[in-house]
Amino acid sequence: MPRWRWLMAQLTRRLWVRATLIGLTGVLAAVLAAGVDRYLPWQMPGTISTDALDSILTVIASSMLTVTTFSLSITVSAYGSATSNVTPRATTLLIEDGLTQTVLSTFLGSFLFGIVGLVVSKTGAYGAQGRVILFAVTIAVIALIVVALLRWINHLTRLGRVGETTDRVEAAARKAIEARLHAPYLGGRPLYDAGAIPADAVPVSLEAIGYIQHIDMPALSKLCETAGTEAFVRAVPGTFAYPDAPVAWIARPETEADRDALVQNVARTFTVGNERSFDQDPRFGLAVLSEIGSRALSPATNDPGTAIDVIGRSIRLLALWARESAAPPDGEPEHPRVHIPPLTAADLLEDAVMLMARDGAGLIEVQLRIQKGLSALSRIGDPAFGEAARHQSRMALDRAEAALALEADKARLRALLKGSSP
Repeated sequence: MPRWRWLMAQLTRRLWVRATLIGLTGVLAAVLAAGVDRYLPWQMPGTISTDALDSILTVIASSMLTVTTFSLSITVSAYGSATSNVTPRATTLLIEDGLTQTVLSTFLGSFLFGIVGLVVSKTGAYGAQGRVILFAVTIAVIALIVVALLRWINHLTRLGRVGETTDRVEAAARKAIEARLHAPYLGGRPLYDAGAIPADAVPVSLEAIGYIQHIDMPALSKLCETAGTEAFVRAVPGTFAYPDAPVAWIARPETEADRDALVQNVARTFTVGNERSFDQDPRFGLAVLSEIGSRALSPATNDPGTAIDVIGRSIRLLALWARESAAPPDGEPEHPRVHIPPLTAADLLEDAVMLMARDGAGLIEVQLRIQKGLSALSRIGDPAFGEAARHQSRMALDRAEAALALEADKARLRALLKGSSP
């Protein structure tokens, strides 16, 4: 994905953008009704008095201001609840929730429509036909408010809840995994071994310190084609970058004159942020799910049921990756001059399982679910994925044997692990 499209996607997820657009729509509807009647080819039936119209607009303006303020307070409370009870990393998904943004923007737009319409009406700008048109628009606005309120009431019963937030994290992780399965190396060629990087390659480092959030693959590929060289990327999205750690290497270009400029341009194709992003980083979604399960296992929460639910979700996502990643990619890569390291099964399984296996080491019900899930994963995918699943299974068993007090529980886990061994 080009950087401009990625930036536009990030921008459209902001509440203020949607609120501004819908608010401006409400303002324009109130203003244009004052002069649109002269361009209509027909006469609007009926008449609406100024007092009647002003009364309706006053009700909309006053009520929508109250509803907007109250809804914002509820939303902020839901964000705080998710931060405390789930994980702060999942709050971003709640803030970017499209339904919440649309409802709040509708309330704000209705308020602006009412207040601007009332101000324009007091100036006497609406004629007889203008008032009829504004009345029709007002009826449409009231219908939108009713629909938004019904959707909002239904949405509030789930907003900020653990299950709802976990659903959003799973959906974000699934979307990132499916995108990576569609383009396993972000559209480039695989870089399996760092030894494949030419010895005379030029390193590319970043001045910023933070997480790689996005790589502009089309721009990077175009730079390589123009310079007649190849790029070997080492820092995929989710990697923590700092100045002394190269994020990529460039095979020595055909001409040395523009080498410094090429290095700077390549560095600009990497977007660095303070936090990891779900978009190009499938590991982040699995890590956030694991955080949710780990927090549920803390003594303050003591909710092994949520941890078991998270284990099931993680196994479902890992099974998707195991089944689909074994198939070779179709066709030629879109960016053949760019080499990207693949996601490894060991990293994915560690992100998904390690925290819960450690924090739930003393809970037999959690350990049983982990062992059953890893046993199922060991039979899916290629041999490397199966070995990584068995490795996590052995580590989980070691932790459980050190933490479980009852010998019968330990024996049960050993029997389960032995029965699942190939």
